[in-house]
Amino acid sequence: MTSLDYAQMFRLDGRHAAVLGCGGIGAEVVAGLASQGARVTCLDKELATAQAALERAPGGSAHPVDVLDPDSLDAAAQQAGEVDVLVLTAAMNVRKRLLDYTGEEFDRVVNLNLRGTFNAVRAFAPQMVTRGSGSIITFTSIRAVTVEPGQGVYAATKAGVMQLVRTWSAELGPAGVRINAVAPGVVETPLTQQIRDDDAWGRAYAEKSALARWARPAEMVGAVCWLASDAASFVTGSQVMVDGGWTAIDGRFTPPFG
Repeated sequence: MTSLDYAQMFRLDGRHAAVLGCGGIGAEVVAGLASQGARVTCLDKELATAQAALERAPGGSAHPVDVLDPDSLDAAAQQAGEVDVLVLTAAMNVRKRLLDYTGEEFDRVVNLNLRGTFNAVRAFAPQMVTRGSGSIITFTSIRAVTVEPGQGVYAATKAGVMQLVRTWSAELGPAGVRINAVAPGVVETPLTQQIRDDDAWGRAYAEKSALARWARPAEMVGAVCWLASDAASFVTGSQVMVDGGWTAIDGRFTPPFG
């Protein structure tokens, strides 16, 4: 690509995007990519979830996929064919102090968040490398850079995902494949329902960001579409914070000015 068409650089017309994890934020990502012209393949462990997301992406398809099953991922990648954009949203959390964690809980969080990302990229990236282009976008979190009690294992996985992203950017970049992460702050999704059900906890989280509120899932879509598009053609190995300024002002204290 020698020049950018500024009028079209955010568009995804003629491109094929695959979204792994189509509930919550993933459903909005599917709709956003389709709105920019992409044909979207919706992939989720629950076929009903993928099919529900597909209703907002006419012309696409929906398939069940288990990111912890390499054979399932390989079959999905083969069935999808050429994929220009891969978006990974699947994740889970168990909020407990580290000394209260069971080995089974540790394995569940680490396997889905870290190994699931590894498996998905390993399944879809090779054909991008062969073709010489592609954009991979995974979701990390503010917890990749800042922690609190009860978030240790989740935070470790998200920091680990970012280190994979940085390494993949070095290894895949020479082949023309970009990989980046979107790091949300607190978002109104089923994953955070436990927090929002506690009024004091929910308000405290809202007040930690510069915008003093929770994010809507739709507010994650712009960063994904940008990273998928030619507008981000020189962006790889980056973590885009979509956190309402949480990490910019974390731990702030407003003194009593005279």
